[in-house]
Amino acid sequence: MWWLIAAVGLGIPLVVTAMPEFGMFAVGAVAGAVTAALGGGTVAQFLVFVVVSIALVAVVRPIANRHRGQGPRLASGIDALKGRSATVLERVDAGNGGRIKLAGEIWSARALDGDRVYEPGQQVDVVEIEGATALVI
Repeated sequence: MWWLIAAVGLGIPLVVTAMPEFGMFAVGAVAGAVTAALGGGTVAQFLVFVVVSIALVAVVRPIANRHRGQGPRLASGIDALKGRSATVLERVDAGNGGRIKLAGEIWSARALDGDRVYEPGQQVDVVEIEGATALVI
């Protein structure tokens, strides 16, 4: 019973401070309560609490820290157009270029590969955007 009270007691600062370590210790306390329910002695209960808590801190905390610094990976502007498919409207080559329909808009385009020529109606992929020109393959 005391382990469950400890788990709730550790859960409160988790909610208030948003520090995940308190949650890991609360899980360790629940593991101690399970050990007590299975008939484990006081020493076994404390060992289970310590081992589970330390294991969670050692495994989960580095993962959480790695993800904490990353923001959402949302591409916007021209970065959102890279990798998208487009339809050739006017012949596209590496020299004079041509026109494509990309994301509902008409863009000037050039072939990334100097030997390739894309005819109207073909699907191409945008590799890069240079100014107002899409480089396609």
